[in-house]
Amino acid sequence: QVQLAESGGGLVQPGGSLRLSCAASGSMFGIYDMDWYRQAPGKQRVFVARITTSHRTAYADSVKGRFTISRDNAKNTVFLQMNSLKPEDTAVYYCNSPGNSGPQFGWGQGTQVTVSS
Repeated sequence: QVQLAESGGGLVQPGGSLRLSCAASGSMFGIYDMDWYRQAPGKQRVFVARITTSHRTAYADSVKGRFTISRDNAKNTVFLQMNSLKPEDTAVYYCNSPGNSGPQFGWGQGTQVTVSS
């Protein structure tokens, strides 16, 4: 079973940037599409971005043009570069792999992103 560990969150001012990382255990990382999700206080977890095994990407409208997802299969890691951050980006960010009936793996601990002046 793949285990996921997110990192890189923190407190940043509006307009700032952060780069999140998601490290996955196991040797088959390259065969999985990977998503980033986020969960704001009192709200459901929602999709943010996806990168496929062929490095095709997709984004939620709310982050398009500001966030960039990438992956390094040699390091079993997926990244989320977040620029022009807004207070509404404040949330706990998680990664996972999409499956036919929902995310394939257990959730990691997430990484908190707080955008505030």
